[in-house]
Amino acid sequence: MKVQNLSLLTPRECEVLKLMAQGLSNGEIATELFISRHTVKNHVSSIYRKLGENDRTRVALLAVGEKLVNTD
Repeated sequence: MKVQNLSLLTPRECEVLKLMAQGLSNGEIATELFISRHTVKNHVSSIYRKLGENDRTRVALLAVGEKLVNTD
């Protein structure tokens, strides 16, 4: 997984990634962003593909490490 691949993410994918890193489920992300669960699933799949990773925890840790999420 490469940090520079974060620049490949769309603004909406970044929003989804931030919420993933906060521990929200796909259903909770859908509610938060007023989109369908299917759309969230598509965004998550795209995030995995762009970051070269298939592990939710690893992409969440990347988001935290890159300070996309406030951990306070």
